[in-house]
Amino acid sequence: MKHRSLDSRLAWLSDGDNALLLRRGLRGLEKESLRVDRRGYLAHTRHPSGLGSALTHPYLTTDYAEALPELVTPPYPSNWETLQFLCDLHIFVAKHLDDELLWAQSMPCRIPSGDKVPIAVYGSSNLGKLRSVYRRGLGFRYGRAMQTISGVHFNYSAPLDFWRLYYEREQSVHGLGGRTAQGFRERTAQGFRERSAPSLKDFISSQYMGAIRNYRRLAWLLIYLFGASPAFCKSFPTAPSPYLREHDADTWFAPFGTSLRMSDIGYRNRSQSELQISMNSLDDYLAGMVAAVTTANPRYEAIGVRVGGEYRQLNANTLQMEAEYYSPIRPKPPADNPHRPTLALRENGVNYLEVRTLDLNMMDPLGVNAQQLRFVEALLLYCLLSDSPPINSAEQADIDERDLLVAREGRRPGLELPRAGRTVALTRWAGEALAGIHEVAALLDEDDSGYAAAVDAQLETVTKPELTPSARILHHMRTEGGSFFELALETSRQQHRYFAELRLPAEKEAWLEDLARESIERQADLEAETDTPFADYLRDHFAQV
Repeated sequence: MKHRSLDSRLAWLSDGDNALLLRRGLRGLEKESLRVDRRGYLAHTRHPSGLGSALTHPYLTTDYAEALPELVTPPYPSNWETLQFLCDLHIFVAKHLDDELLWAQSMPCRIPSGDKVPIAVYGSSNLGKLRSVYRRGLGFRYGRAMQTISGVHFNYSAPLDFWRLYYEREQSVHGLGGRTAQGFRERTAQGFRERSAPSLKDFISSQYMGAIRNYRRLAWLLIYLFGASPAFCKSFPTAPSPYLREHDADTWFAPFGTSLRMSDIGYRNRSQSELQISMNSLDDYLAGMVAAVTTANPRYEAIGVRVGGEYRQLNANTLQMEAEYYSPIRPKPPADNPHRPTLALRENGVNYLEVRTLDLNMMDPLGVNAQQLRFVEALLLYCLLSDSPPINSAEQADIDERDLLVAREGRRPGLELPRAGRTVALTRWAGEALAGIHEVAALLDEDDSGYAAAVDAQLETVTKPELTPSARILHHMRTEGGSFFELALETSRQQHRYFAELRLPAEKEAWLEDLARESIERQADLEAETDTPFADYLRDHFAQV
């Protein structure tokens, strides 16, 4: 993917203080973890009241299940601040868990079968009902078990000062007519056509969409390097598979697997495999998304929308809402925009990127660490600064095959990946990509801040697959003789003890207590204000698209 245009952009960034602008990007995290009882079974208790309202709290909410807390950080200009805030949330949560734990693994604990996984409860307001019915629909469509899989989302935005300077640079180098600049020309059925220079907002959106395309080309690399779900409990329902083996009476595992969470066992489910939403431009993405959230799907029509007076799902469309699209990376509008994502993106453009590929890192109490964040940031900027041609159907098929192959057996010796009609060794391609990512990381290093070192560490992991998190997890299971469940439970207990022994500064604890109380009051206010029938509320909500 490395070309002369990338070299020239890196040279420009190396000149003077240009690289300083990139170091001021904003980072945020969203971390999901199941609540379990001390025996490692899914908790059936309500979201702890001491954590506030999952509907209105800005940092402590729930994902699919009532027992699936999601810890959210605000955007910060440094990885240290982001991780410290996440740590503070963990300390606060641990204090309010009573006799429960947060599960340390992406693949779930021992979960009940069928429809016995309790979906999240958000109260009687129309907004709360919308979120609950949406989750009920996910259960009907994909099964409730899949919704108990956890992960870490990394949010990133480059600073506005960088965008202004980069916009001027691209105009100066490539001209207003856009002869070569990514985003300054359009591809048509007949070839390229010139168009006038975009606005700064449109330029930023175009560049972010280019980064998304390149990220999708390289997502397999993160699956290999940071995949940490090579095994799972047999209580998690799955069909027989030729790449799975039995570790013991309680555990399935993939001998060379990296991230079963990102495989067809997890989020690569068959129900969405036919859904192709183009990332070749923001307009293409929005057109595909709008079609998906407004077009009825016969499979979901058979479920029914309102049956016996109860909503089974929000609608019978291919996607009930935009959030249902399980993409490894998403373009996101400003976080405080009140509109639906499609409308917000159309009005405001892309504001930041949400990376959704990361498994929970069970070797770290937070589920993620600074070295990972540095690497992902360097990878995203490498994707941003590299040329990014459109992805056609043949390349998309290669991308899908690569991701699935690496998730299932990424550590298999001699593994070859499809690329442009041929195959290339995973180790060779990873080495090529890491060389370019390292150049970007070197620009991000300030006072030896660890970006280049983070890439160097992953280069060693490519040549020594036994260093990957997935290999280390399986090695521990083999040498200790325990099941996946026993390893995850003991790790969860250790991590709970770690956070329970820490103390928040008095001011920070008081602030979080106040936020919890205020969120409960805000939910009560929403419920008191609700006077519109839910059916009318839904009609108005979906009319935004």
